[in-house]
Amino acid sequence: MCRLMGYLGAPIQTDSLLVKPEHSLLVQSYQPQEMTAGLMNADGFGIGWYHPQRQSDPFTYKNTLPIWSDPNLLSLSRYVETGCLLACIRSATVGQAVQLSNCQPFRWGKIMGIHNGFIQDFRQSLYRPIRDRLSDPFYTAIEGTTDSEHIFALFCQQLQEAGGSLPQALRQTLQLLAGWTQAYNVTAALNLLVSDGHSLVAARFATACSVPSLYWLRDDPSFAGGVVVASEPMFTSDQWRCCPENSLVVIGEDLDIETYQL
Repeated sequence: MCRLMGYLGAPIQTDSLLVKPEHSLLVQSYQPQEMTAGLMNADGFGIGWYHPQRQSDPFTYKNTLPIWSDPNLLSLSRYVETGCLLACIRSATVGQAVQLSNCQPFRWGKIMGIHNGFIQDFRQSLYRPIRDRLSDPFYTAIEGTTDSEHIFALFCQQLQEAGGSLPQALRQTLQLLAGWTQAYNVTAALNLLVSDGHSLVAARFATACSVPSLYWLRDDPSFAGGVVVASEPMFTSDQWRCCPENSLVVIGEDLDIETYQL
């Protein structure tokens, strides 16, 4: 099961999130502590970020190598500075290809998203309902084969229909998925992070199975000007808070945090 991380706040170098913490994503790739499926995250990774001075579409960097094997990551993460970052290390579902199109984050215009979890028997269960729900622009935008990318496409369509509200679109996406899992009698773990570069919305959610771990941190001296959301605490601090099960955590541009039960 993948590990993910998001950051929103004052611009920082990305290595302070990806590499330097004692339990960074780099360490979680080979020594995760709270995964409920799999032993490590060696099936590729990706990072996505927004330029801190320009209102531009986000940038992404992905590789099918394990994050610990990438020869460019250390230099890149020392160079890139951002106030909004999403990152994911991948533990591929058995049978899913290890290819760039299956690596996260996924991007649609100014929106980025990452998913940690699974849809049980995805190809035999929710694959068709999701695709049937998508209009042509979102259907044709899917490049890979993962449940994660299909969930992101569904979210982007809901976002368009919701008039640009990230929390509302994410809530509607989860409601659709929950209904389908019940109809097809399958389980799903649906931890998601989405951002437009100005706000960050996290969901910790599951249907009829254990909910993957998710935490947030604010007001820690290490990241005094920002909020971190992560699958596992990245360093020792008493500021880490566990996101409630089946909830949305909304981090606004002013870094205020609101939690809504789903």
